[in-house]
Amino acid sequence: MKNYVTHLESAIDGTVLSSDCARTTHAGRPLWVRYDLAAVARDCHPGMLRDRAPTMWRYRELLPISDPSHIVTLGEGMTPLLPTPRLGDALGLSDLWIKDESQMPTGSFKARGMAMAVSMARRFELSRFAAPTAGNAGGALAAYGARAGAVVFVFMPDDTPVINQVECALAGAKTFLVNGLITDCGRIVREGIDAMEWFDFSTLKEPYRLEGKKTMGLELAEQLDWALPDVILYPTGGGTGLIGMWKAFAELAELGWLRTDRRPRMVSVQSDGCAPIARAFDQGARFAAPWENAATCASGLRVPAAVGDFMILDAVRESGGCAVAVPEAELTRAMQRATALEGVPVCPETAACILAAERLAADGWLKSDERVVIFNTGAAQKYGDIAAVDTRTIDVRTPVDYASLA
Repeated sequence: MKNYVTHLESAIDGTVLSSDCARTTHAGRPLWVRYDLAAVARDCHPGMLRDRAPTMWRYRELLPISDPSHIVTLGEGMTPLLPTPRLGDALGLSDLWIKDESQMPTGSFKARGMAMAVSMARRFELSRFAAPTAGNAGGALAAYGARAGAVVFVFMPDDTPVINQVECALAGAKTFLVNGLITDCGRIVREGIDAMEWFDFSTLKEPYRLEGKKTMGLELAEQLDWALPDVILYPTGGGTGLIGMWKAFAELAELGWLRTDRRPRMVSVQSDGCAPIARAFDQGARFAAPWENAATCASGLRVPAAVGDFMILDAVRESGGCAVAVPEAELTRAMQRATALEGVPVCPETAACILAAERLAADGWLKSDERVVIFNTGAAQKYGDIAAVDTRTIDVRTPVDYASLA
């Protein structure tokens, strides 16, 4: 596997750093992985992908791995891009699609980032990992860490969904519940680096989770025959998915692989129970002030302070998109409505995007005939404790009243 990485670059000030060792941040802010895209364009073209396995590793020229033996995989990708006409009709959109990341090995898009980050950790001979998590990232790190034979420490708020707690512990991770928010978990990880000799896998603290998440954008472009949709709605906590896709689209444009120069308007979606990015967008700020008393049932959105806040806001504004917050009280209803209409088990984070699409369509910001893609970032089954359901009991000791079943 030929490697095209040239260097790492500070996202905050452009400082160039070598990619030959494990790194976290520069000046407390994230790093970009940069490639020799001119060389990639000479050596590779989209037609070469047809004969490759349908996993995220098919995009190897745009990934940092050079030695196949370093890859830690559970068979991640490609996830389906599903037309959702009934949901679209309900929202006033005639060309609505869902890209269903719930079909990833660990049930969420986090598998992409952790597969890449753990693979690069193997490349740098690291074997002790730690991360704060709102749920799905911890499960993914636990699984890929187990696959790599590493020791994993996971710290999560004590009200994280039980299934996320179970999947971490089941995979052998040392799992800790913290009576605080994900930012408190992050502090524990950060302050324990020297004493515990673990590597910090926090969102955007190392550069390679972003490269894994980037493959969502590469897949989407390939699935749409290298013509991107008009609009992408993405649920935003730490923001790596949105940032990674915007990076992917920029790289594809530079390679000349896209059939048009038009890129999607990116919509960052949050709950009004934790909406620092939406507030900063409305205020015209580049950086987002921490959100006080963050509270939402969509655990992936409960990130009161994102280290990549400016990267999210830069991508949204550069794309001509927007950042919105939707009512927390409506998330479970939207989750049930969308799943019942299409059979795609959407998580509450995705339900936020459905509410946003409905509002933006009603306001005219979304045109009815635009191609709109919503990402389902995780499986609804992980949120059984908050999903709104209607079930009834049948007593087998008495005759069934079938008329009452309607």
